[in-house]
Amino acid sequence: MSDEARAADVDDVEVRAVADAELAAWLRAVQAGFLNPFAAMSDDAVAHLRSRTAPARTLGAYDRGRCVGTYRSFRQEVTAVGGAPVVANAVSGVTVAPTHRRRGILSRMMAGDLAEAKERGDVLATLNSAEYPIYGRYGFGAATWVTEWTVDVPRSGLDPRWSGPEESGARIDLVDGDDVRKHGPELFERFRAARHGVVSRDEEWWLRNTGMQATPEFPWQEPFYALYRAPSGQVEGLVAYRTTNNEWGPSRLPRNAATVLGITAVTPAAERALWHYVCAIDKVVSVRSGWLAPDDLLPHLLPDPRAATVTGHADWLWVRILDVVRALEARAYAGSGTVVLEIGDGAGLAGGRYRLDATPQGASCVPTTATADLALDVRELGEMWLGDASVARAVALGRVGEERTGAAAVADALFRTSRRPWCPDMF
Repeated sequence: MSDEARAADVDDVEVRAVADAELAAWLRAVQAGFLNPFAAMSDDAVAHLRSRTAPARTLGAYDRGRCVGTYRSFRQEVTAVGGAPVVANAVSGVTVAPTHRRRGILSRMMAGDLAEAKERGDVLATLNSAEYPIYGRYGFGAATWVTEWTVDVPRSGLDPRWSGPEESGARIDLVDGDDVRKHGPELFERFRAARHGVVSRDEEWWLRNTGMQATPEFPWQEPFYALYRAPSGQVEGLVAYRTTNNEWGPSRLPRNAATVLGITAVTPAAERALWHYVCAIDKVVSVRSGWLAPDDLLPHLLPDPRAATVTGHADWLWVRILDVVRALEARAYAGSGTVVLEIGDGAGLAGGRYRLDATPQGASCVPTTATADLALDVRELGEMWLGDASVARAVALGRVGEERTGAAAVADALFRTSRRPWCPDMF
């Protein structure tokens, strides 16, 4: 296709908010974009979509009335290093039809939404990336990573005869969705206040993830839920998991597997007890951990850490800084130091030169004309913000310019954290 023909095609595509009557077609386009089978969307599916979307932030790209691109955003909070909640513009449901790729449709949807988020006062934008190469050009950087382990239970060294908590008076109870909706939100709020990288969950999340919003297009299978209660009776942990059943090996030996869908624990005792419980379920010989932080305790909670084999590792939460000053002042720093950052931003949303003065008591970030210590794109700043990315490594890769010798070491001492960030949710 010639450049002239491509430009004409782009001009024919209209990007706009989705009308209420178009929600079923928009949702069908999302399903197609994620390679799910086509299906007529029921009234319930459309009603659920309507209940969790803001009309002005649900966009479609239309070519002669047909939806060929989808995009939506919503309000979210991300826990910064130190525990402060930071307002973010969460991006989801992004698709472009295979017939309309490479025509700038996503760029148009993204540019408009990020500009509105900046005007609204959001500090960040966030997303989970289906394909790695796409979002760096929009200023997003991979800020958290996840690892999945598979535990060979017979090799783990755990005593399979007893799965109770080590703390006297503590207990684990199997519960149902009603109990999860009763205890889960408060437990999660305690958890996300203590772990950087975690994103907020609204009431709709709890309804959707306990089967209260199932539809024929999005069926629900009830998992098992186990709550950990401390000796005081307070709920300090929750795990959701599914198991296979009636899987047998030679000589009728059971070969069932458990898959953890999510685990939330606010104390090491709760975390240890829940993992021991899952790894001691009768007839279960392997446990898939689900997506955890790369430095999760799990392997080392086992007497034999080699029993936990890494079976997955991937980028997870991507961060795009929209307000450098507020983002850097919102997070905590373990040490004291000063660094001048030259931030490049092709979209013109967050670029400039900034002086960061950080101490354990707080930080100040202001625009400056001082000579830069480090030169980097806003993408790299997004990767650094939650403390996971090594600045020195980025310098070695040619992605950050060290304008003053030793500046990378200073930045690493300020930005990096003793525990890696973790985002347990995909959105």
